[in-house]
Amino acid sequence: MSIKLRLIIMNFLQFAVWGAYLTSMGSYLVKIGLAGHIGMFYAMQGIVSLFMPAILGIIADRWIPAHKLLSFSHFMAAIFMGAAGYYGMSKGADVDFGTLFTFYSLSVAFYMPTLALSNSVAYTALDKAGLDTIKTFPPIRIFGTIGFICSMWVVDLLGLQNNYGQFFACAIIGLVYGFYALTLPDCPTCKGGKTKSLVEALGLRAFTLFKQKKMAIFFIFSMLLGVSLQITNGFANPYISSFGSVPEYANTFGVQHANILISLSQVSETLCILLIPFFLKRFGIKQVMLIAMLAWVLRFGLFGAGNPGNGVWMFILSMIVYGVAFDFFNISGSLFVDRETDKDIRSSAQGLFVIMTNGFGATIGTLGAQAVVNHFVDFNSEVSQITQWQSAWYTFAAYALIVAVVFAFVFKYKHQPEKE
Repeated sequence: MSIKLRLIIMNFLQFAVWGAYLTSMGSYLVKIGLAGHIGMFYAMQGIVSLFMPAILGIIADRWIPAHKLLSFSHFMAAIFMGAAGYYGMSKGADVDFGTLFTFYSLSVAFYMPTLALSNSVAYTALDKAGLDTIKTFPPIRIFGTIGFICSMWVVDLLGLQNNYGQFFACAIIGLVYGFYALTLPDCPTCKGGKTKSLVEALGLRAFTLFKQKKMAIFFIFSMLLGVSLQITNGFANPYISSFGSVPEYANTFGVQHANILISLSQVSETLCILLIPFFLKRFGIKQVMLIAMLAWVLRFGLFGAGNPGNGVWMFILSMIVYGVAFDFFNISGSLFVDRETDKDIRSSAQGLFVIMTNGFGATIGTLGAQAVVNHFVDFNSEVSQITQWQSAWYTFAAYALIVAVVFAFVFKYKHQPEKE
């Protein structure tokens, strides 16, 4: 089997694990009376991302080969996710928040670092094979998104998106991946010589970039935009499913298969990656970031205005817009950081970008979104909650618009178009 095919399978499984529950867990939490804690479950991913990838990264650099640590991490994540599923199955509607949250938190604490470990394994394998990572890796990485989508569809079609079964699905895929990871090419450790310190691994050296006004403003807005990243993952499925309480929409495709509808977002994400080189070259980072911010306004606004019936086109358009909102921000931002920082702190700067967006930004965003949803939506009401949910989505859209307007005036960056 070629190294490319082996890495394609690796990426497929890596994100299939995540796709099994990431977009549907919110609906299960609503069903068992934990709707008020959705934000905390999703925020935990950001919290553990602040330190666990760095800790496991140092271990992989110095003591345990990355592919073996990748395997161990997925085994542990699968065991704890399986425990969460078993607890949910045994308790039914009497699930205790503390117990379920503990099992879940331990699982994501081991899973989140594997996003970086899998990249390390891929880069090492491609280097050993004498292949150009910049040209070879992106097409391989796309299969990760395909794995995520396939996992969403399987969970949906098996009727698991509203129950504990999604945790079992995640655990099973994780166990398969844990065994498969042991077959991946060996990743040597650094027994001596130059290794990353904890300060370097955490990206703390890059905080010196805050001395530069341009970079300081960029990282602050990265955090503010990162607030939007996990909102729809946590709340889109519960919102679309809530239309089931209205007879007019109860039997629509969107209500019955919310996960499949939401998966259009990931399809769009895959396709929009191809647009980034053109837009960055033509318009520059400021305009591309502004496009991403306005796309988030549309993402949230269309959710509020749409419905699974005659307004389903607005839901679909929101899914399409997501690709622009996510990719134009994450990938373009990463390329900007790479271009504007010195080589000796390039890795630390990328680490800081992740910390600001997926760490601080996403954590603040999910907890803030939960507060907004709790303010507007009464989950204990027998009355339809559709209009209440709409108020929450319009609030998110207003936030994204304010960030975009302020960014347009505050961030100063003159784009120099590249000559052909």
